[in-house]
Amino acid sequence: QVQLVESGGGLVQPGGSLRLSCAASGFTLAYYAIAWYRQAPGKDREAISCISSSSERVYYRDSVRGRFAISRDHAKNTVDLQMNNLKPEDTALYYCAAEQGYTCGGYVRKTAYDYWGQGTQVAVSS
Repeated sequence: QVQLVESGGGLVQPGGSLRLSCAASGFTLAYYAIAWYRQAPGKDREAISCISSSSERVYYRDSVRGRFAISRDHAKNTVDLQMNNLKPEDTALYYCAAEQGYTCGGYVRKTAYDYWGQGTQVAVSS
């Protein structure tokens, strides 16, 4: 079965860290750009990071730049999102999406991807 599955979410205190993982089954992530999105309660879904299919291009939303880092683990067939110095405003459902051969150009406005995951919940609270 071809699917994306996110993991690694949880409850963390402000200033803490989490590492989210986007795992693929049925296909190889190395040929796909991966974008991470999040949706907070009552807010629109927003794109926060993207790594191109070649891994040559990496983008971050301003609100997470310097705190979040996206990376590939080819051995595990995953794309991870390391999240440091988490803030209460980072609380959201986090999704990953995959598009073959995509360069991440215009990823902030992109809505159609080949595959979407179901999301993993992140809660930042004291």
